[in-house]
Amino acid sequence: MRHVMEALGKAKVIVEDGKVVYVGEPKVKYCPLFAKHRGIKEITKEEIKKNIEFRIKDFGLFTKDRKVLEKDYIVPFGASEIIMSALKRKVVDCSVIVSDCAGTVITNNPYLVQGLCGRISGIIETSPIKEVIEKIEENGGIVLDKEKAKIDQVLGVKKAKELGFKKIIVTVTSLEEAKKCKELGAITFGVHLTGIEWSEEIEEYFDLLTSCASKCLRERLRNIKAQIGKTIPIFALSEVGKEILLERAKDLDGVLITLESLPKLNENQPRPLL
Repeated sequence: MRHVMEALGKAKVIVEDGKVVYVGEPKVKYCPLFAKHRGIKEITKEEIKKNIEFRIKDFGLFTKDRKVLEKDYIVPFGASEIIMSALKRKVVDCSVIVSDCAGTVITNNPYLVQGLCGRISGIIETSPIKEVIEKIEENGGIVLDKEKAKIDQVLGVKKAKELGFKKIIVTVTSLEEAKKCKELGAITFGVHLTGIEWSEEIEEYFDLLTSCASKCLRERLRNIKAQIGKTIPIFALSEVGKEILLERAKDLDGVLITLESLPKLNENQPRPLL
C-alpha cells in the first residue's frame, strides 16, 4: 500500500505498508503552526519523518487503524475546522474532501470531515484500505472510487450533485481545479497552496483559501472580504466565503472582530515564503 503526501515544509513523503520509506527536502524551513503545536523550530527531513511516524502511531494515518471521526479542533481556524462548522450550522449541505486510504470523499458529516482532514497535509496519491473505507461509509461518507482511491475533486462535485446536494463546498489545490468546480456551482476552498503561481483569476474562482507559505497570496490579494489569523491567514474572497468564516467564529470563544485593511499580517510568518 503506497501513499504519497506533501507534508510540513511541503516535503514529499512516501509511506508504504505503514512505514515511512522516503522523505524529500523541505522547501519551507519554518512553520509557525508546527513551532507552536509541536515545538518544531526548524523543519528538517528528520523532524518530518518523526512527525509522520507520530501521526501513524497516534491516529493510524495510512493504515487500517485510521481514526475517522473527530469532534475537537486541532487548530481554531484550519480548513477542516471551518468546513466542520459550515456543515454543523447548515451553511453548506455537503463537502467534497480528500482522505488518505480513500481518496475523494463526499460527506455531510461534520465530524467525519474533521476526523479525515484535521491532521493531514496535501495527499498526492493514496491506496484504498478496505477497513478505512468501511468506517467512512458507516459514518456517512461516500468514497468516489473504492477500487483505486482516486483523487478527483471535480468528479466528486459531480457525484455530490447527482446525489441531490445543492450547496457543496470542495477543497481544491489549484486554480484549474477551482475553475472547474466553480463552473459546477461549488463553493471552492483552496488548500495546500504554497508555491502557487499568481493569477488575477484566483480572486474570481476561490471563495476561500489558506495562504500556507505563499508569498504571492500575501502580497497580491486585494479583494479580501474577511480574514482569519495573521500568521497563516485564511482569506474569504466572496460573500459566501465570508459567511462561512463567520460561522466558524461562532463556534469559538475569545473572538475579536475589527475592521482593518486586508491582508493584515504579523511578523511570525513561514520561512521562506514561496
